[in-house]
Amino acid sequence: MTDASINPLLAPSPLPFELPDYPNIRPEHYLPAFEQAFAAHRAEIDAIAASPEEPTFENTLVSLERSGDTLGRVARTFYTVSSAHATAEIQEIDEQLAPLMAAHHDAVTLDSRLYGRVAAVHARLDELGLEGEDRYLVERTYREMTSAGAGLDHVEKTVLTELNQQLSVLTTTFEKNLLADTNDLAVVFDDAVELDGLTEGELSAAARNAAERGLEGKYVVTLTLFTGHPYLSSLTSRASRERLMTASRSRGRRGNENDNREVLAEIVRLRSERARVLGYESHAAYVTADETAGSPEAVHELLRRLAAPAAANARQEEAALQAIIDADGGGFDLAAHDWAFYTERVRAARYDLDRTALRPWFEAERVLVDGVFRAATDLYGITFTERADLPAYHPEARVFEVRNEDGSHLGLYVLDLYTRDSKRGGAWMNSIVSQSALRGTAPIVVNNLNVPQPAPGSPTLLTLDEVTTLFHEFGHALHGLFATVTYPHFAGTSVYRDFVEFPSQVNEMWIFWPEVLASYARHVETGDPLPADAVAKLRESEAFNQGFATSEYLAASWIDQAWHSLDADDAAVGIDVDAFEAEALADIGLDNPVVPTRYSSTYFAHIFSGGYSAGYYSYIWSEVLDADTVEWFRENGGLTRENGDRFRTRLLGVGGSKDPLEAYRDFRGRDARIEPLLERRGLAG
Repeated sequence: MTDASINPLLAPSPLPFELPDYPNIRPEHYLPAFEQAFAAHRAEIDAIAASPEEPTFENTLVSLERSGDTLGRVARTFYTVSSAHATAEIQEIDEQLAPLMAAHHDAVTLDSRLYGRVAAVHARLDELGLEGEDRYLVERTYREMTSAGAGLDHVEKTVLTELNQQLSVLTTTFEKNLLADTNDLAVVFDDAVELDGLTEGELSAAARNAAERGLEGKYVVTLTLFTGHPYLSSLTSRASRERLMTASRSRGRRGNENDNREVLAEIVRLRSERARVLGYESHAAYVTADETAGSPEAVHELLRRLAAPAAANARQEEAALQAIIDADGGGFDLAAHDWAFYTERVRAARYDLDRTALRPWFEAERVLVDGVFRAATDLYGITFTERADLPAYHPEARVFEVRNEDGSHLGLYVLDLYTRDSKRGGAWMNSIVSQSALRGTAPIVVNNLNVPQPAPGSPTLLTLDEVTTLFHEFGHALHGLFATVTYPHFAGTSVYRDFVEFPSQVNEMWIFWPEVLASYARHVETGDPLPADAVAKLRESEAFNQGFATSEYLAASWIDQAWHSLDADDAAVGIDVDAFEAEALADIGLDNPVVPTRYSSTYFAHIFSGGYSAGYYSYIWSEVLDADTVEWFRENGGLTRENGDRFRTRLLGVGGSKDPLEAYRDFRGRDARIEPLLERRGLAG
């Protein structure tokens, strides 16, 4: 199984654009391919590190960038599948692979010989005459290796390596537990009456879910990654809403084999211990030291600045919702599972707008082609052609070829829209192939969502939140497609974590842009555009419920900071997860029981199995830049090719090859102002 002739992972793909040959890749191919790729990469690193030649930019930094080609290809191929189609076989491989990948990463990053050569080049940086991406590569490589612990002594590196391996196993365990518990807690309903308020398509999706589980005649509603659920806004049965919310909030804390409390507490402990070994007070200090924020204190200052007005706005919104309940003679106090439902009632009363009734105007294919793709074509000149001849990793994943305005090939875009039991929750973008001039590769990017799939023959109707998610994730995809760099180190979205959400959030602005909205928001049966009065009401109501939305987000961000601001001594003490979370929320004033945190600790995949530990604040941090950028587009004519070229060239196109705030200043002409964000979220007063 190790020969390239029988393992398709060990040779470049025969398919166009280096798309992995997924139809011929079987689970048993992965581990042997990784083993060979690890060995090949170690040999390349050893050759660089042991070179008798004086360290130079070419023989050290460039050679380092050329190394690991096979490993990168195998890893991107596998991790695309392990996130989007994690069968039992794939999960088992992932568990075996986690410590191996961590050990290999450390063997490279912590190699003293390699670090010495990088440091030698860095020490002579000013005399080498390097500019632009070349100079930045030296600076970043040296900074990242230093931060990772390459300068530590042998004993410290041994401890660090052990910590990293333990963490890799635990984060994989967290994700596995969460997926299993999320599937197990899917809510079974016996009668369609219990799901009154859902659309025909949503009801058929629930029936399909039940049939797939052998529950013919019943209905199954699967859970989303976040605490709430899109159906909470439309289900008329209070008992059904409560069942959904209760199931969602109980994930990972039921005392069963999927309980994540001990897992996450150990992750926190090990991360804090690792930070101490690396010379930092906390994991948050370690992470933010190499982000645009610079320190946990800067993050905490922003979060606290926003929390008080957000909580106050949420209390005002709560009073308005309670008034509706009382006017109806409800006879009960508003609960968390009621918020979304009565929010729509308030919208209807205050703005004469029912957002749940808008779904017939958001048919998924039209949103994709006439909305998402249309905006990108108008702004950047790029076009999309579906390539049914190019197979992806799952039959439901669709492949599109993306071309520049002049007809030249730009890359491939893969869309995997629907939820399934083998797919982790949430929505994300990842790269299967990264662009690099050094390696001569063009990008292949993937967007994954978790939209319920209706029964065959029924249209897929999106909620406005799902429309927003699709535009958002496509913003990441554009970043991955447009970044044009020499070195793989800077490809695609390889930027500071607290900058990475900026391009995706900017892309959300086109949802309501008049010509884009008029193109995609058409009734699935009649083709009629979304009525002008509905559009006006959507805009009028845009700031409504921002108290809730901002509070639930800030609450999750603060939980992340609270866990990861613990020093090693505090983290080593046995911690009651639920009590810790409650205390953290009370500390920042976001402990309103009817406004639950967007993610509770036991199902907070972003920070315990994803790449956002101590970094979930990134969304609001990036939104400062996003809101300021939206203002720029509005001031400069909006959806024009000239504006698109400027944004593509000066910001998206640089990838990670320069300081992101420098790139922003180059685009905007100044630093970002926070006022547009405060205005957008109703926090300006």
